[in-house]
Amino acid sequence: MLAERGRVELLPTPTQWIEHGLKAAPVRQATLTHEVAIESRRLNLVHQDPADRFLLATAIVYDLKLVTSDEKLLDAKHVPVMANN
Repeated sequence: MLAERGRVELLPTPTQWIEHGLKAAPVRQATLTHEVAIESRRLNLVHQDPADRFLLATAIVYDLKLVTSDEKLLDAKHVPVMANN
């Protein structure tokens, strides 16, 4: 969405940029399960952004550390967070 809105540039195309990144790095998917969805509603956050809630809930359910540069998420007390500057 950021690429579509011109806020970031992903070359040669956003799809190709993502495909290249997935081939270059050992990545596993964390499935959006019922447990993650339920956990996303248990979170005590001041904002209601569903994407942020799913990111935090996924980290909690899968016992992951969240790497982000999002200031709202860096202050999260629910899950270990590491700044990506």
